[in-house]
Amino acid sequence: MAKINKLIGKNDYDWKFSTVGGVTRVNIETGADIAHLNELDQKLWTVLSCPVKGLEFDEKTLTLMDADKDGRIRVNEVVAASQWLTKVLKDMNYLLEGKDTIDFSQVQADTDEGKEVLESAQLILKQLGQEKESITLADVAEYMAGYEEKCKDEYTAANAEPFEPPYGDKSDDAEAAVNAIRAKVADFFMRCKLAQFDEEATAALDVQVEKIAAISANNLSDSVDEISTYPLARPVKEALLPLNSGINPAWQAAFATLKSLVLDVDFAGKESISEEEWNTVLAKVDAYTAWKAAGETAMNEAVAEMLKVHSAAIEPVEKLLRLCRDFFKLLHNFVVFKDFYNRAAGNTAIFQAGQLYIDQRCCDLCVRVDDMGKHLNSAGKSGMYLLYCHCVSKVKGTEMDVVAALTDGDVKDLHEGKNAVFYDRTGQDWDATVTKIIDNPISIRQAFWSPYRKFGQWITDKITKKAEEKESKSFDDMTAKADTATENIATKKDEAATKAEEKKAQMFDIAKFAGIFAAIGLALGAIGGALATLGGFVTEKWYNALILIGAIVVFISGPSMLLAWLKLRKRNLGPLLNANGWAINSMVKINTTFGATLTSRAQYPKVVGKDPFADKKMPLWKKLLIWLVILAALFVVGFKLTQHYWPWECKPVEEPATTEVVDSIAAEAEAPAEVSAEAPAAEETPAEETPAE
Repeated sequence: MAKINKLIGKNDYDWKFSTVGGVTRVNIETGADIAHLNELDQKLWTVLSCPVKGLEFDEKTLTLMDADKDGRIRVNEVVAASQWLTKVLKDMNYLLEGKDTIDFSQVQADTDEGKEVLESAQLILKQLGQEKESITLADVAEYMAGYEEKCKDEYTAANAEPFEPPYGDKSDDAEAAVNAIRAKVADFFMRCKLAQFDEEATAALDVQVEKIAAISANNLSDSVDEISTYPLARPVKEALLPLNSGINPAWQAAFATLKSLVLDVDFAGKESISEEEWNTVLAKVDAYTAWKAAGETAMNEAVAEMLKVHSAAIEPVEKLLRLCRDFFKLLHNFVVFKDFYNRAAGNTAIFQAGQLYIDQRCCDLCVRVDDMGKHLNSAGKSGMYLLYCHCVSKVKGTEMDVVAALTDGDVKDLHEGKNAVFYDRTGQDWDATVTKIIDNPISIRQAFWSPYRKFGQWITDKITKKAEEKESKSFDDMTAKADTATENIATKKDEAATKAEEKKAQMFDIAKFAGIFAAIGLALGAIGGALATLGGFVTEKWYNALILIGAIVVFISGPSMLLAWLKLRKRNLGPLLNANGWAINSMVKINTTFGATLTSRAQYPKVVGKDPFADKKMPLWKKLLIWLVILAALFVVGFKLTQHYWPWECKPVEEPATTEVVDSIAAEAEAPAEVSAEAPAAEETPAEETPAE
């Protein structure tokens, strides 16, 4: 750890610094550091502001710190909380323990702030009937819950209206019984009205015999759901609901409850009731429901106001307890990002929403997405490979979006629409679906293979596209010919014309692929030229071939690796947090080493047993033979190309002639040619003796 004394500070406090995540940051390790936060230059803070909501942090604690109630925590509010604590606690090192309890001996009784805390604590303990020299956050919660019930009782006593529940102390049960069967009774009376409208339709309104016959062979106790869809009772034009018999078996239990709680009270001794009589029951129950709702709403509003006023009296002690538990953790996620970078301790930053399991990997760096549009605008600046996922929890009945950073491994099986599982910080699982991918390098290793994989994918796509086009054309031609043959079955085309058309089609196909053949020819020509140019170099030394192969690899993968290296050096979490409302004041770097800890990959042991369904492997001797044949073919091709473009046997270059030799040759050229006397003259053949051809 690098120690820097008297760097920047209003009173020259002895701050200590260390390098965290490739950036120099101030250390917050002692109570004295917390007490002197007001002396720390704001330019040295990692965060300038963060939102109150949407974090894996107690929202109530942040709300108590939010002095201006704007929904954001700023540097001045953090400093104000630290200064308030210095006036309440005797020893600021107590904050390092993170406890939600406080002994009264730790509170300064000679300051106004300390006195308020002690008075609030004594009030709570007195109401709870406890006598002790300490208080916990659980005591505060218990007191507030009891006080809320007390407020409700006081409001009910003071605002009780003269309303008589329709069925006494069983009115709530009666209300539930009526609501459980309300829709089925309404259906029954509607069927009766239709029977009155058309008597011939009565049979159609009743349960169909065919439906019962369809399930009669089954165990009918397992067909309750099907039977419950049948009418409550047989519809009749008299429109009377029977009370003692003729009720659908699937609804008999619910109807019996309704009868005992309501119908036997209102219609004792009757065998049936009309729709008008049933409506009187509904009117009483609905009035009771409305009275309860109005009273409950008014009571909740009144109790909320009473709690708001009363919570101000106990706020000092609650604020102290919450800050004792949470303030040191907040500083590790505000002044510095120690919880984020300290992976060895298993800490998790307050902006990390959970873990995403996808493609045999676990992504620990997952951040909630509040505004998708804002996120996508700034996400590319992070330089990270990002997976945006829409998460749905059927247990919680809610949805949310998260973005996960993939910082290790490969990306060959990742695509939009891929399903995954997300676990939040409580361990609850969510169904996740990838909705958007921001493609950036993950590692130098992945960047090395990237060009080859992209080229292979390009070739596969081209071949697939051509094959699909050819198949589609063949199918269209076949169906067209079939249609023509069907329509013109009485006529027959001229065979020569048909052959001409086929020949024309073949020529078209050749022309279609001429570009591909030309490209292949150019590629082969370029390869041949390169081999010819490098032939001498390759054959000069045995290791020159390895150097050439290495140069080719560097030429192909080098740009991709260089670009990846540049981006990996600048990977920054700041843009993702900035999109969620954070004001990041410093780089939050994620280098390759640290990034590897944020994404864990599956590790399999070596399996000894044989897989009975594994693909058959080629014997080793066959593999070696194939490679030898390939290498021999490449050698022969290279040798032939080299012989053609760069012959091995070259004529030696003659030395330039000297001046004397040149002059002698020139003199001989100028002298007249002399005929040697010794040489006999050539005999001329007379023309007449020339034999005729």
